[in-house]
Order: sequence, then structure tokens, then C-alpha cells
Amino acid sequence: MFGKRSVATATLQLASTGPGLERAPSDSEVSAPGKPGAANSAAAGAAAGQTPERDSGREEIKTVVFNALIDAIDLSRLATLDAESGREEIREIVNEIVGIKSIVMSVAEQEQLVTDICNDVLGYGPLEPLLARDDIADIMVNGASRVFIEVGGKVQLTGIRFRDNQQLLNICQRIVSQVGRRVDESSPICDARLADGSRVNVIVPPLALDGPTLTIRKFRKDKLKLTDLVRFGSITPEGSRLLAVIGRSRCNVIISGGTGSGKTTLLNCLTAHIDEDERVITCEDAAELQLQQPHVVRLETRPANVEGHGQITMRDLVKNCLRMRPERIIVGEVRGPEAFDLLQAMNTGHDGSMGTIHANSPREALSRLESLITMGGYSLPSKTIREMIVGSVDVIVQAERLRDGSRRITSVTEVVGCEQDVITTQDLLVYQIEGEDEHGRIRGKHVGTGIVRPVMWDRARYFGLERDLSDALDTAQANG
Repeated sequence: MFGKRSVATATLQLASTGPGLERAPSDSEVSAPGKPGAANSAAAGAAAGQTPERDSGREEIKTVVFNALIDAIDLSRLATLDAESGREEIREIVNEIVGIKSIVMSVAEQEQLVTDICNDVLGYGPLEPLLARDDIADIMVNGASRVFIEVGGKVQLTGIRFRDNQQLLNICQRIVSQVGRRVDESSPICDARLADGSRVNVIVPPLALDGPTLTIRKFRKDKLKLTDLVRFGSITPEGSRLLAVIGRSRCNVIISGGTGSGKTTLLNCLTAHIDEDERVITCEDAAELQLQQPHVVRLETRPANVEGHGQITMRDLVKNCLRMRPERIIVGEVRGPEAFDLLQAMNTGHDGSMGTIHANSPREALSRLESLITMGGYSLPSKTIREMIVGSVDVIVQAERLRDGSRRITSVTEVVGCEQDVITTQDLLVYQIEGEDEHGRIRGKHVGTGIVRPVMWDRARYFGLERDLSDALDTAQANG
């Protein structure tokens, strides 16, 4: 179990800190803001009885035990163990160190100490309890001492802190190294992902002036479905039936929305209606889509190496996947000249392809597509580009994050045609805001616009879905 040094060595190191280390507060005593109903970090920390002196004492004990553990444990052997075995080995050594020193701690506090040290050695340190919570949407680390989370659409400051910026940097490097990337002074910006697909961005000094900055867009452990969006109020039951018809009838879909509006979540929900016998190829900057079909090929971009070579762009992936016999192409986010290649794919037999784009309305989404194609260096007339968009995109689904933090699908819009260089569209479903309730939450409803026979009618009839489409539109109109 032990390496060259024994627990006796660790005991000497503990003794050098002086007798009578004070009992540290447990995590139940330390603020845990971010839980539903918690206020800002300062108020929550005060309510929990957290003081700088007590927090400092807890960190002192943890640091001393941690240093003794590093000297006592055989790290090379630990690397060969699985996570559970490694935690058990660390637990045994930490308990022995605490017992030899006779540090006064309750069972719960000692268990928390073991958990913290295991997280430091094997996991993501102070981030572990935040990553384990399913109600957190975003984790934002602004240096070692300020960690924010988003819960219920609201950003809150937590009491979580790192030992120093070096510990935070080590955790950032551990995260990005798992996907074959690196972050340091020579390469200070990095996009990566966690094992569950959660999106990670890291920027470190000298670009980040206050220490390493880590942003994690968390994904839920359970895969959301359209029925879950109905339960959350993001869409109505008839709206979810309309989206299911759009997915099953192989419409080409662009999901539009601002940052944090739920575009990727909605894309995951739509892909659940892809038939299992279809070959789907996904192209992403950081692989985060969670498709459940058995025939899925996942592709991911690659940044340039230290010498500036080896970069694989999104456009490279989209162009290559056309040679891989795809039936549907899913682009995680359209943000560059790959827009042209995706439209070409949509227009050349790959019906049912999908992608997301940053825009605040369906009309802006169309304009942004045109702009991205133009920025790619294509010297095409505007009329030609717009005709290409009309011939490729069938439906634009607009997602929005409202001012109360809730996320709604605010419109489902068909691309109809092109009249005198202007792309014409028609809304099938829109979200109408009616006001606020006594808690400041926005009230509204999804209503149909009265379109009885949309452009996609023939496509739905071809797949035997015209009755579902008609019922969804009729019900939405009746509710309006």
C-alpha cells in the first residue's frame, strides 16, 4: 500500500505543524449556495456560520493531511487502480494519518476530509460536488476564490474555493488532457469536454488576468426528451407533436437561439425521432450530442499543435462526412464557412440534416447563414445564396431564454420560398407572453397561427404523418 515512506514519516510532518489543530467545520456547516432557494454566496455563507478563521483551519488540516498522503502513497501503483479501488486505498491511508495524529474530528467531518482529498487526487477537486448536482446548468470559475453557478436560470456565487490558482490550473490541465488537448502559457485557450459531454472552456494567464478561468456547460445525466420539455413548460404537447413530425419526416432543421437558450438540448430531443436504421454523422467542435441511435458516427474538430500544424476545422469534417455515406448530417453549431457545405448537403439528398446557429429570430438566422457563406470567401450573388437557403432549409425552430431565466421555444417557422430576393417564411407556432405571476415568472402560451396546410404537408404525407401534423396544428390553433 505504501511507497518508500511510511505513515511514521507522515506523522512527523503532521507533528511539525504543532499540536492542537482546531476542529474544522464540516461541509454541512460551510455554505452550499446554489441549491434551490439559496441566496447569494455572502448571505448564504453567513447564514451557515462560515467564517474565514474556521475555513482557514479546515484548509490547514486538509493541506497537512494531503501533503502527508502524497509522501506516503505509491502514486505509480495508484495510477494502475480503478477509481473505486483508488478511493479505498486513499481512504485507508487518510484514516490512519488522522488516527495517529489524534486530530479531533467527527465521523462526518473525517468522511468529508477523505472525500475532499480523493476528489483532489482522482477527480476535479472542489468542483466534484457541483458536477454531481443535476440542477446546475453552468459552472463558472473566475480564479481560485470565486465560483459561480447557474440554477433555475439565475447566476449565484458559491462558497466553493480552490486552494490557490495552481490547484485550479492543475484541474484545468487534467480536464483538457483527457481529450488530448493542452492548456498552458504557450496555448492559453482551450475548448474541451467532460466524459458526460459537458462543454468546457479554459483560458489561463497571461490572457486571464485574475487566474485561470474555467467555464463548464453541464449536461444532465438523464437524456431529455420532448415530453420533458413539455413538463418544463418549454413547449406545449401539441407543439412537441409538431416537432416530432418535423424530425420523423426528415425535414432539414436549423435551431436558432442565443447563448444558453437550450439549442443543443433541443437538438438532442429532435434527434430522438430519427429512425434507428438511419446512418447519422455528427460534426462538433466538442462532442456533446447524445444520440441514442445505434448507427451514429461522431466527428470532432482538432486545434493546431504547438507548431501550428494539424488543425482540422468544422468545414473539413462536413466535407469529409459527405464521403461517408451519411443519411443525416448533424452539425453541433454552424459558425463559419461550413454553413455552405451543410446547405449543399441538405440540398443533395441528405434530408433530415440539422444544425444550430446563434441568432435572435428566424429572420436573423437566415441573414446569419447568408453572412457566414459570404465570409467564407464565396463570390456568389445574394440572390443565389438565398435561393440555396430556400432550397435547403425547411424549418427554423427558435429557442429563447427569457428574462426570468426560463427557456421557451418561441416559434416554429417554415421557409416558404423567395420573392424578389427576399426569403419568405410562415410561422406555424408562436409563443405569446401574457405577463408575469406574483413570483416574477413569465406567463404565456403557445398558439397556432392558423396555417392549415403547411409546405411540409406533402413530406409528412409521404411518411404517413399527415394526420399527426394536422392534429397538432388544429389543437394549437384551438388553444390560441
